[in-house]
Amino acid sequence: MTDVAEQTGAAAGYRPGRTLRVAAEWRRQARRRRTQLLLAFMVALPLIILAAFEIGGDEGDEEPGAPAGAFGSLVDLATSGGLNFALFTIAVSAGFLMVVVVALCFGDSVSSEASWGSLRYLLAAPVPRSRLLAVKLVVAAGYSALAIGVLAGTALLAGTLRYGWQPLRSGLAAELAPAEGFGRLLLVLGYIAVTLLVTAALAFLLSVYTDAPLGAVGGAVLLYILSSILDQITALGGLRTVLPTHYTDAWLGLLATPVQWDDAVSGAISALLYATGFAALAWWRFTTRDIVS
Repeated sequence: MTDVAEQTGAAAGYRPGRTLRVAAEWRRQARRRRTQLLLAFMVALPLIILAAFEIGGDEGDEEPGAPAGAFGSLVDLATSGGLNFALFTIAVSAGFLMVVVVALCFGDSVSSEASWGSLRYLLAAPVPRSRLLAVKLVVAAGYSALAIGVLAGTALLAGTLRYGWQPLRSGLAAELAPAEGFGRLLLVLGYIAVTLLVTAALAFLLSVYTDAPLGAVGGAVLLYILSSILDQITALGGLRTVLPTHYTDAWLGLLATPVQWDDAVSGAISALLYATGFAALAWWRFTTRDIVS
């Protein structure tokens, strides 16, 4: 240990692996009002949706403007059981809310430290740059998963208490027994989480490029929206398959009987490739740049 200290100039007993532990960063983020409000909202949203169904009743079921297609069937079946209500809540949240939540957790991770002026002090502690990024990444992923899990768990619990533990009826395939339906619900949630890795890695990349958290979060969300818009332009043809949002709705195939894996597998591979590329670029950028904020 003395030889290492003499070679690096570090104090005797210094261990890079003991700096900025995950548990300490987790507790630090838990005390932030942003985190508390985020988790509170994820609990409140399913309850708001449930209240909306109770207030609205069945009056709007036959309206001419009612949603059609696969999504429309989820609306019709949302009140037919806890699993169906949870599936509906996940469906209405996956396209935008979950994207914002993940972008917020990852986009705020490093840029917030820079905006507070504490980033250079963390590195002067000294916390190795790669360790700082790794800890920030793990904690951001943990809170993102917690927020999504709280949303789905609250929806499942509230829906089951109100509508009962009924088979899963997605409208896309045969009715699934509760046990199998629960497994499919977890499969859908897992696939959505994988596709959100693109937004997570992009927000993380922007977070190391700017000291404005809002810029990192907003930039990731705007690029997601741009990709979604481009994906709707059929004139692009096969080029749409390379867009990171092209397979975001492939989770619908996971509800089919039998399960349609093709698009889901393609979507997972695409998401992992994009996420790996963005994360690698973030690592390279942060470990080679001068820290001035």
